[in-house]
Amino acid sequence: MRNREMEADLERSRLSKNMIGKSPVMRKVFDTVSRVAPAKASVLITGESGVGKELIADAIHELSPRKGQPLVKVNCAALSASLLESELFGHEKGAFTGALSRRRGRFELANGGTLFLDEIGEIDQNIQIKLLRVLQERQFERVGGEETVETDVRLIAATNKDLKAEIEKGNFREDLYFRLNVVSINVPPLRDRKDDIPVLAAAFLKEFSAENGKNVEGIHEKVYSRLYAYDWPGNIRELRNCIESAVVMCRNPLITTDDLPPALQSVTDTEDSVRVPLNVSLEEAEKLIIRAVVSSHKGNKSKAAETLGIGRKTLLRKLDDGEEESP
Repeated sequence: MRNREMEADLERSRLSKNMIGKSPVMRKVFDTVSRVAPAKASVLITGESGVGKELIADAIHELSPRKGQPLVKVNCAALSASLLESELFGHEKGAFTGALSRRRGRFELANGGTLFLDEIGEIDQNIQIKLLRVLQERQFERVGGEETVETDVRLIAATNKDLKAEIEKGNFREDLYFRLNVVSINVPPLRDRKDDIPVLAAAFLKEFSAENGKNVEGIHEKVYSRLYAYDWPGNIRELRNCIESAVVMCRNPLITTDDLPPALQSVTDTEDSVRVPLNVSLEEAEKLIIRAVVSSHKGNKSKAAETLGIGRKTLLRKLDDGEEESP
């Protein structure tokens, strides 16, 4: 698949600047994002590591009335309990050793906008109590302070943990869970949305070609067979790294199987067959077969159409390929 076809497919599959998908499961996610974005309700985003939970938060903010205000992000797993409390709520001068001046926390910095708390399942019980109060009363005190600070923040949280299981274990407050989970969005793993691989690969190819100053025109059809056959334990993050590596290693106009990283090199394919995963749509399975036949004819779409028993225009339409008629 070359750039023109990839670009057209990419633009049809874009919800926001960085949120891309065409699979039925992602279309449902996009519909939820579009409906919840204009509201003020808290949102809980769940899913495995690497599926793009932060991008969902970005899209909600981008599509909301708060888009002109700050979007502030905190990785809750990256900070100790004491540091996280100060990070979220700020502190007064002298609140603890090293607190040489008053410092505003993320709730103040995000006032009027959106606060995204990633890895919410990692926060300490004491901070959970304070966070619950902010959600209920829209106010808090800085660490070491007595002044009550009002806040107008739309809260979005994300986790790769099962918070209901954490509640059963006594690690997470049930009342906080219900405050966070006004609207729930579960982002499926890449293995369950393989229809999205072509458009995601196109976006990453465009990004890393520009970043590395390379004119990579597209991706060879045989590469897609490998991409579809792989299970992607690292999800979108792993696919992104794969395409970046392939762009760096590529010496030709098209990325070929020789450019893929070792994990993809070990995925087997054959010259006279194409692997069609069971969890892709009929439309994408058809495209995968058509691309393989086109590849077997060295890109000659007229011959590919003849082999498949369809007209060339039908073949181009099924591939969403708007190129001019050529041999």
